[in-house]
Amino acid sequence: MKLQKKKLEDMLLSEHLVTSDQIRECLQLHRTTGHSLPQLLVEKGYLSEENLVVTISEHLGIPHIRVANYNIPKEVLGQVPEALARQYMMLPVSLTGEVLTLAMADPLNIMAIDDLRMISNYEIEPVVAMMGELREAIDRHYGGGKADKLFKTLTAAQAEREEELEGVSEITEEVEDVSNMEEGANDEPVRNMTRFIMFNALERGASDVHLELFEKLVRVRYRVDGSLEEGKAPPRSMHANIVARLKILSGCRIDERRLPQDGRCRMRYKGRDIDFRVAFLPCKYGEKVVLRVLDQSSLTLDLDKLGFEPQPTEAFHHALDMPHGMILMTGPTGSGKTTTLYSALHKLNTVDTNIVTVEDPIEYELFGVNQVQVKQQIGFTFAEALRQILRQDPDIVMVGEIRDGETADVAVKAALTGHLVLSTLHTNDASGVFPRLIDMGVEPFLVQSSVALAAAQRLLKRVCPECKETITVPPDALERFQYQPFDYIPEPQFVRGRGCPKCKDTGYKGRVAVIEAMLNWPQVQPLVLQRAAGQDIKRMAIQCGMKTLRQNALSKAAQGLTTLEQVLEHTIAD
Repeated sequence: MKLQKKKLEDMLLSEHLVTSDQIRECLQLHRTTGHSLPQLLVEKGYLSEENLVVTISEHLGIPHIRVANYNIPKEVLGQVPEALARQYMMLPVSLTGEVLTLAMADPLNIMAIDDLRMISNYEIEPVVAMMGELREAIDRHYGGGKADKLFKTLTAAQAEREEELEGVSEITEEVEDVSNMEEGANDEPVRNMTRFIMFNALERGASDVHLELFEKLVRVRYRVDGSLEEGKAPPRSMHANIVARLKILSGCRIDERRLPQDGRCRMRYKGRDIDFRVAFLPCKYGEKVVLRVLDQSSLTLDLDKLGFEPQPTEAFHHALDMPHGMILMTGPTGSGKTTTLYSALHKLNTVDTNIVTVEDPIEYELFGVNQVQVKQQIGFTFAEALRQILRQDPDIVMVGEIRDGETADVAVKAALTGHLVLSTLHTNDASGVFPRLIDMGVEPFLVQSSVALAAAQRLLKRVCPECKETITVPPDALERFQYQPFDYIPEPQFVRGRGCPKCKDTGYKGRVAVIEAMLNWPQVQPLVLQRAAGQDIKRMAIQCGMKTLRQNALSKAAQGLTTLEQVLEHTIAD
């Protein structure tokens, strides 16, 4: 196929997708770095991959394809060497007669097409594909890319080191020496294996990493979209030194292996700083380590962009406009409560407002907010920190968690003395907040006067957009699920994910938040004073207009964002 002689820059300028200055800047970088013009425009953020692909396709009259779901036969893959595929960002997708169809990020690269024509002895039919999808497909088809290669290199280095030590069985007192352990932790294989574990977590999009030691092996697991999945594990002989290395990085004592410890470290990944919260727990065979990934760049701090349904969104805005009172979030660990509270703080964070938080630990840094770290070991508890904060003339206070009656008592008094207090509490649903506070020893009349809003949150798995398909749900099944039509969803569309390489055949990719928000309506207050059960309070809240977790989750399913299976798994019938 003969490509028309058109310059990419002319195509993009004619569509007004980039400016002349942006083109000149990237052309200069192209001459000095050798990177392709499309790659530089996308990396700089001047152009989206979708716009690039559509523009090339329309101007050159060649088709564009999505390579994420392609399963390419080995005989076709063998026509393009891996080095060439990575160098020119191209992938063979099919072979028909004497024509090799080639997916390329830049089909205008005549040099790449000519090189491949000479190597393969086939006519080349280029099609255009998105750079990110091509990169992932090349990694998948040529052996897993950087992560697999790095792991093989690291384990080979460790094997060589063990061969050198073979036959040495004497254990001396020096093994327990702190300085020797630190020196061992800084050996190349250990340092690089530690970095690999963190790197792999970021590549997978994991929220947590579990490093566990058993009698005969080490297990590494990554929590992705709420589920744990196993990853490549280092040899058992490396475990102690990896743990020591993590202790050094996170500022913990490497000679303390009997007591739990926790710390924090930071690494750079693709031009941005990622924090890791590291916790060490002594177990039978050795210390277990859990790393919580705290990616500031992925934190959504816009309450309106969290995707809540209309009723809870309206309730939240109403509560945040109040001059004082308590806004309490409930839900299990890892349900997104902190993200929601940070988003609320971000909305309230103005120059004329003094905001102070007390947290354990501080997960994300918020500019303009004074964040205080609890230190239980020296008696600086939530309750004590809150007392001191109230002397700092705050307008808004966030307490990481109300764990005991003392903290609850101080928080309630703060809400009653003109402060807006945000916090979390462990209950199953929003209505359980009132009985829980009373159970902690707070008088019912104080609870009834102080709580402005109670909310419960869950995270449901999002259906993979690449393999999403519509399904028909029988009316009797919807009735059993307690589905009721929504005014803002004129055409409900229930879906499922078939499973594809993009989502690792799970049918899910990412997560979506579901929340129920309950204002302290006047009709609810008499029930609180009477110490009514949570179910009674919930029934009254529904009459007042509250949409429950089940209803809001069904709304997400009807919009095609999640599945009915996820709704049933994470919510209970009203």
